[in-house]
Amino acid sequence: MLKKLVIVLCLGAAAAAAWVAFKPAKTSSVPLTVFCAAGIKKPVEEIATAYQKETATEVRLQYGGTGTLLSQLKITKQGDLFIAADDGALADAKKLGVTREEFPLVNQQPVLAVAKGNPKHIDSLASLKNPGIKLALANPEAASISRVTKKLLGPEWEALAAKAAVMKPTVTEIAADLSLGAVDAAIVWDSTVPQFKGLEIVPLPELAKHTEHATASVLSSSQQPSEALRFARYLTAPEKGGAIFQKHGFKAVPGDKWAARPDLIIYSGGVNRTAIEKLLQQFATREGITLTTVFNGCGILCASMKTMQDSSNPKFPDVYYACDVCFVPPVAEQFPEAILLTEAEIVIAVPKGNPKGIHTLADLARPGLHVGICNAEQSTIGYLTRSMLKSMNLWESVSKNASSQVPTADFLVNQMRTGSLDAAVVYGININNDKAHFDAIPLPADKSKAVQPFAVRHDSPNQQMGRRLLTFLREQRTTFENAGFVWKGDTAPVKSADIVLPDWLKQK
Repeated sequence: MLKKLVIVLCLGAAAAAAWVAFKPAKTSSVPLTVFCAAGIKKPVEEIATAYQKETATEVRLQYGGTGTLLSQLKITKQGDLFIAADDGALADAKKLGVTREEFPLVNQQPVLAVAKGNPKHIDSLASLKNPGIKLALANPEAASISRVTKKLLGPEWEALAAKAAVMKPTVTEIAADLSLGAVDAAIVWDSTVPQFKGLEIVPLPELAKHTEHATASVLSSSQQPSEALRFARYLTAPEKGGAIFQKHGFKAVPGDKWAARPDLIIYSGGVNRTAIEKLLQQFATREGITLTTVFNGCGILCASMKTMQDSSNPKFPDVYYACDVCFVPPVAEQFPEAILLTEAEIVIAVPKGNPKGIHTLADLARPGLHVGICNAEQSTIGYLTRSMLKSMNLWESVSKNASSQVPTADFLVNQMRTGSLDAAVVYGININNDKAHFDAIPLPADKSKAVQPFAVRHDSPNQQMGRRLLTFLREQRTTFENAGFVWKGDTAPVKSADIVLPDWLKQK
């Protein structure tokens, strides 16, 4: 039924769509300060040079061990970006409140490196303890590589640390010692080895299964977050920073397609507008992007997506925030996973004091009443209302009194304000801020809850940005609750293909 429903596109009703675009402020000329883990110095330095040439924005880089840099940030509370070499350091930074948005850059693993050809025949952790073997380690208090290795090896670490010929602050320093022949072996990142001549990797089972992520995060102290976010996007863009990381032998994590001013397109059901419109503006301003939002009935939104043929259309939305899960299956191919963000109650809205004495859905069938319901082909609430009435054998009788069938519930509220309707089936949120003029009549609890799923298109060129928007919205629980929503945003993602509708919603 839903497939037939979304194919019906009312072109006239589409004109009712609300388009909202937010544009960013101008680029700042103030230099960016980036604190960068020493192990990824070479590619980041090259990326920063390319970015400066392309955008005329100066990037000032400060290098060091991840632990050392984090200690500096705790004290100085200055700078724009922090590039950590491991997940643990990033988690520590988040606990301290010094970072915000995150951009995974590369995957890397701890490995044992030796001179090319392995002249000392080092093939295990045990062989590192042999007489005459000089081992170099980084200081675990300063560098991520040894912090991670220490955790993986447990008690074995202490024996290695006691045997180490040298222990230095950064992974690049011990790799340089190995390259120069000053030591025989060193535990480094796999991405470190290609950056130095004459080195090769000896696989160690104790380390082989562990992967860490080097991640760039915007600092809470940044006075120019839009520019910091723009450089972070450049760092991760496959055709920009990603290509340079790959060139240097790193396993780059794909980011969004590069655009100095990307346009994020959002399709949203009308009920969500009261909560998210200002939040979207805040997000767009901080990100320094153009954000285009289409608010309309979900039937119209789904039908619009269907007419675009496929998601290669540049106008296809990056994000879809539906009014209820029943309007996710029609576009599940493009949006295979969703977060159930909020819940909204469906009620009968009547003028203050309920002059017509309406108490149930059956009362809406009384002769002479002027009732407002939303169009079932165009909107979620219309579809839910029709299904609810059909399940109670009331559809035919109530629809005869339906003097208005519109795409979104806010149209019905406006008509009630003019006195042209005696009652309307709307979301409680639609009248939440106008309790002086309206009363809400509750409906059967098992059929009057609409759950709003938020989904990012799986092949969007702005997929990471869409996920950052989701993260931002999940931090705004109070705003949603103040608008009248019930919060559900802490739940795990659901697969769109696994959404099962109750039988009463499957009626034709």
